Amino acid sequence: MKLCAEHLDWTVHGRKLVDNVNLSIEPGETFGLVGPNGSGKTTLLRLLAGLRKPRAGMVRLDGRPMARLRQRDIAQSVALVEQQADTGERLSVRQAVELGRTPFLSPLRPWSDADERIVNRALDDVEMRHFGDRLWHTLSGGERQRVHIARALAQQPRILLLDEPTNHLDIHHQLSILDLVRRLPITVVIALHDLNQAMDCDRLGVMERGRLVDLGPPTGVLSAERLQRTFGVRADVIDDPLDGRPILRFRQAI
Repeated sequence: MKLCAEHLDWTVHGRKLVDNVNLSIEPGETFGLVGPNGSGKTTLLRLLAGLRKPRAGMVRLDGRPMARLRQRDIAQSVALVEQQADTGERLSVRQAVELGRTPFLSPLRPWSDADERIVNRALDDVEMRHFGDRLWHTLSGGERQRVHIARALAQQPRILLLDEPTNHLDIHHQLSILDLVRRLPITVVIALHDLNQAMDCDRLGVMERGRLVDLGPPTGVLSAERLQRTFGVRADVIDDPLDGRPILRFRQAI
């Protein structure tokens, strides 16, 4: 499914958090959003997910204006994993993930064995099935993050939006979640702080003060000039001795 943003603007108290962003993400692409804190990545993801209506411009899903679609229809195609999301404290892990099936349920289409299998698969994918009966409030920050990702996977979205999905995760689960995301046969938009993790995306967009200031392949976008100007660091691109992939070696900016 193709996702497009056209001249998107979002303003709060006179400050533009998203400023005239134009973006086209192809079906099956893994697109990374990078930028300093406060650059507009989270706001842009919420606009792309249909959770906020832009002050100007529009979002299109396969050419259809998102503003003309029902929220239920959007939720059947698009899932967002936010950095911080609320879940009822008395819910169990399994119940929280089952919420991902809500857009597909109705009086004419009640819960089924197929929904149960989808939820089990989502829990397995994030290594949380054995936590199924645990209550939400007993979970660590990293465990909660994995449950939120499982809930998004249970939606079986065609477009998955993730806002810093590796926050609070230990290195094992960071790597497993990123590997899982890379293997999904869907369109993925992922905001990341770790620029070496971003190097594995098909394309990157760099956000700066609400504007999309650079766009293209990771090795072209994360140039020495861009890293110093936007992130205030110096870095060399080197080949990973294990697999030959390009990685960044950082040095403090002068």
